[in-house]
Amino acid sequence: MFSWLVRTVSACFRPLSRYVPMSKDEEDVFVRGEDDVLLWCRDLEKHSCGEFSFAVVQANSVLEDHSQVDTGREATFVGIYDGHGGPEASRFVRDHLFLHLIRLARENGTIDEEVLKNAFAATEVGFLSLVRRAFGITPLIATKGCCCLVGVIWKRTLYVANLGDSRVVLGHIERSNKIFAEQLTKDHNASIEEVRKELMSLHPDDSRIVVNVNGAWRVKGIIQVSRSIGDAYLKKPEFAVGPAHPRFHLKEPLIRPVLRADPSVCSRNLQPGDRFLIFASDGLWELISNQKAVEIVHNNPREGIARRLIISALDEAARRRKLKYDDLKKYDKGARRAFHDDITVVVIFIDHEMLEGKQSVPELSVRGFIDTHGPSDFNILQEVAMKTNSLK
Repeated sequence: MFSWLVRTVSACFRPLSRYVPMSKDEEDVFVRGEDDVLLWCRDLEKHSCGEFSFAVVQANSVLEDHSQVDTGREATFVGIYDGHGGPEASRFVRDHLFLHLIRLARENGTIDEEVLKNAFAATEVGFLSLVRRAFGITPLIATKGCCCLVGVIWKRTLYVANLGDSRVVLGHIERSNKIFAEQLTKDHNASIEEVRKELMSLHPDDSRIVVNVNGAWRVKGIIQVSRSIGDAYLKKPEFAVGPAHPRFHLKEPLIRPVLRADPSVCSRNLQPGDRFLIFASDGLWELISNQKAVEIVHNNPREGIARRLIISALDEAARRRKLKYDDLKKYDKGARRAFHDDITVVVIFIDHEMLEGKQSVPELSVRGFIDTHGPSDFNILQEVAMKTNSLK
């Protein structure tokens, strides 16, 4: 039995219809957002059980958000990787986490919560190995980190894993035909009292495990997120940063890691009222609420919806500074960071007739997309559903 599971799991993403990197490294993948040269978007693309829309706006001098969508006949993978301290960690995660997921799914004959946890763990080990090799030459590599949000839809089930404060929100319709927001992830951010209590319980001997700095709670007075890939200087004492870099220098050596790399995971059997999923980095959620986001998606056409969400967030960012969005457009990357963060949004629409197998995803040209993994990397999960169905 195990042999056919391995074969079938190895086919779920075959043939892969598209691999979409969302880092703006390849500008021909995107359509620019009218006269805002820092906004990119692309619509609408097919995935295994519907359509998806995505968009990204840059604020930092170098874009720190990296993302991807991988789709096949029976499965869809979404990754949002929000870097901090630079793009190095988010690029690494983009290039490696999905590959670890593929390998582990082959080895285990399935995708489940444990496979997701182990894929995160392997990615963390890989990045810390990179830090170890580079630390002697570039010690600030130890300060690079990444929040990580991943979703996989397979066999009518959504699997989600996250580190940090990127978020996935479900748009669900009740009998009243009203749209409701359901947050499926937990934010690992020191601004949340529950997170602060967790940190203090894990570090009872450290009175400065969380410090309020200018009104914002931070782990060790430095960083707001409590879980991440990377940030080696807050996990292993051998990666301590010296006083030449006071922003990252710890006055006392680490006794134990203060940041974690084990994700929060959950799974959900998709219900008839589940209409769409909004995956986004925290830059969106800092500016608009979960409920407002799902109402925007529900009340507007699918085409361009990720871009519409970002523009709604930018309108709010401008309003808070008594400006208009048109005023923000005058600021170049780097200067824009004073108003908002890099923002990445992926909206995954769930078409339940496709979940029931009544429609197939058309084979689209991959021209214009960048496949950094190579075709053999996507041989994962199609036959598993066929074999499972044949045994019923």
